[in-house]
Amino acid sequence: MPFFFGYYNILYFVFGLPALLLALYAQFKVRSAYSKYTRVANDRRLTGLDAARYLLSANGLGHVNVEGTAGELTDHYDPRSKTLRLSRGVATSPSVASLGIVAHEVGHAVQDATSYLPLRLRAGMVPVLTLGSYLGPILFMIGLLFRSFDLALVGVVFFAAAAVFAIVTLPVELNASRRGLQMLQANGLVVSAADTQGVKSVLSAAALTYVAAVAQALSTLLYYVFLLSGMRRRD
Repeated sequence: MPFFFGYYNILYFVFGLPALLLALYAQFKVRSAYSKYTRVANDRRLTGLDAARYLLSANGLGHVNVEGTAGELTDHYDPRSKTLRLSRGVATSPSVASLGIVAHEVGHAVQDATSYLPLRLRAGMVPVLTLGSYLGPILFMIGLLFRSFDLALVGVVFFAAAAVFAIVTLPVELNASRRGLQMLQANGLVVSAADTQGVKSVLSAAALTYVAAVAQALSTLLYYVFLLSGMRRRD
């Protein structure tokens, strides 16, 4: 039995280590970009709160509330309450990083207002994801332990929902960043090449975290499928 679990642990690292390293690198890039550009003032000296209100108004989204939220890099748009929530550091700082983060979240608000299809798909998947990401690994491991192929297969199917969710999330986030940069440029909030480069660096670093999430979900799913196929051959 110790060999049994040791064997599968080794296999997990073979499948999962590259994705894990990518995730760690992505987090490093996000922290590095935020730390660098939160100390660089944007040319217009606009705080994140000022930029949020300006961009929302420019896109006809004056009905969207802007509130504070605790923590760092916890900024997000809530489509259920039509609320843009900004962390204190972003809301009060006239930095290049604040512009990038705010523009990205306003991009989500625009997606919501225009019924952007991938965003709607992602929202509809949340209940399935919550169930699948919790039950999938449990059912799979129970099926593996008791050599029940059918139960393990159900676990894989449930967990596959998490992988699909990560894949659907990627275009949503990339599109929000693209919209955000275009809004900043179209409304004259980003003028200089230095500000543009800084905003792009912040947005690119954030995008890498979603690429890493896809890699992690797929690598885990492939690991499960590999074990499942081995179980099938042995049966």
